[in-house]
Amino acid sequence: MKRRNLLLSAGLIAATMIPGLAAADTLDDIRARGVVRVAIDLGSSPWGSMDASMQPTGAEVESARLLAKHLGVELEIVETTDPNRIPFLLTGKADLVMAALAMTPERREVIDYSQAYAVIPILVAATESTKVETLDDLNGKSVAVVRGSTNDAEASKIPGVTVMRYDDNPTVITSVVSGQNDYFVGPTGILNAINERRPQDPLVSKIVLKELPYGVGIRKGEPALKAAVDEWVQADLASGELNTIFKHYFGFDLPAVIEE
Repeated sequence: MKRRNLLLSAGLIAATMIPGLAAADTLDDIRARGVVRVAIDLGSSPWGSMDASMQPTGAEVESARLLAKHLGVELEIVETTDPNRIPFLLTGKADLVMAALAMTPERREVIDYSQAYAVIPILVAATESTKVETLDDLNGKSVAVVRGSTNDAEASKIPGVTVMRYDDNPTVITSVVSGQNDYFVGPTGILNAINERRPQDPLVSKIVLKELPYGVGIRKGEPALKAAVDEWVQADLASGELNTIFKHYFGFDLPAVIEE
């Protein structure tokens, strides 16, 4: 019986390697169900959040709606968090991820990306009166970041810095607003959210560590889906619709050319 099960398992594995016997690709599945499931972090304003009517809003939500329209299907938002973005994609809970997913070599080992459709400026921020002119000024200081994020990786490269890691953006925001941390490493959008809650003593950008392009996360081995998403990126960058969304939420235009 055990030998029969082993042979059956081997046969199933082999079948997936024979052209014509592999399962239908994800783009076929999306079109068949008429819905694309996109993982979005709704606790990461201005990329994703809930409005006063408890409806999803934000730059990634609006961008995902454009993508769904381009594919000719409905959008289903799969709510996720920073640490769960890639696991949700790899386990099939979502077809795509649109959650400020910066392009990094480590992530490229496990997922594919669409062409870049926006950028994330990674900033070091502190109060206006705090002296931060070079990275050396951060020696011995602690900075707040989201655990496992690109911000975490960039902050970890700063010599002599203690990196205070939190599970999500709302927790980082609370830590800075409450005074637990005086320094923040992260994107403009989160800095804006911090300052909305501390208008009397706002943080300002001191140093731009990096400007990171980001794209739609796609499981590996999905060439048809990647081609369809790339087609959307090219079309809506050319039309200016993606820039309109970006400028609305971040206050400045996308670069003329987004370097990947």
